[in-house]
Amino acid sequence: MLTKKGGYNVQQSNAYILIFTAIMTIIVGGLLSIASQGLAPAQKKSIELDTKTQILASVMDREELGKMKPDEILAKYHQRIVSLVVDINGEEVTTNEKGGEMVAEEVNILKNYKKSPEERHYPVYKYVSENNADKVEAYILPLYGAGLWNSIWGYVALKSDLNTIGGTSFDHTGETPGLGARITSPEIQNRYVGKKIYDESGKLVSVDMVKGEGNSGLNEHQVDGMSGATITGRGLNDMLKSYLNHYQSYFKKINVGATAKL
Repeated sequence: MLTKKGGYNVQQSNAYILIFTAIMTIIVGGLLSIASQGLAPAQKKSIELDTKTQILASVMDREELGKMKPDEILAKYHQRIVSLVVDINGEEVTTNEKGGEMVAEEVNILKNYKKSPEERHYPVYKYVSENNADKVEAYILPLYGAGLWNSIWGYVALKSDLNTIGGTSFDHTGETPGLGARITSPEIQNRYVGKKIYDESGKLVSVDMVKGEGNSGLNEHQVDGMSGATITGRGLNDMLKSYLNHYQSYFKKINVGATAKL
């Protein structure tokens, strides 16, 4: 038996509400989908710009880079960077999982990080001479790891000897402001410049951030630490050594430089 309230059939009223809700859901969903598709190119370009800026920041003066317009940064990247992807054995990978062309800039480092080292793809960004594209001035490698609260990542640039650090560029998701978050500052990143990743016997020792700040007597494989950010520093150490180790087979294949004893 149907009941009425205020002159309206309750069952019809409920059906109207359900139909209206469904229609509005479809309309709103459609509008969001259209908006998403419309914004996708801009979002993709923004991500591309951010990634390429971070890569260049490991080898270029940051103040100079900061004064450049987006199109200028992309043009500089196109002019100075030659990229490729290798596997754990140092062999170049030319085809992606979908059968298309492998593009270093499209490799998702986070997704790769979740795989075993043997299954990952390893991008290599060659920073070539402005006047000679065949002359590599630095090899830029992506890094990924864990800090105190969340992910940390970045790039390390090795000079053509594959032993000397020419620059770094670090970032994070949620390290503590004023403490671990300082890894994004030029002050911290510049501490790595000129440090060596191999010892005199040719063993990969990487570069360690020591505990505390204001340390003296640091050697060529150490950088000063960050007060109150020991765990973030430890994360940087693990991240750097781990990824440098994964590129060892590639380093041996290209066999560049005289100071790195591979």
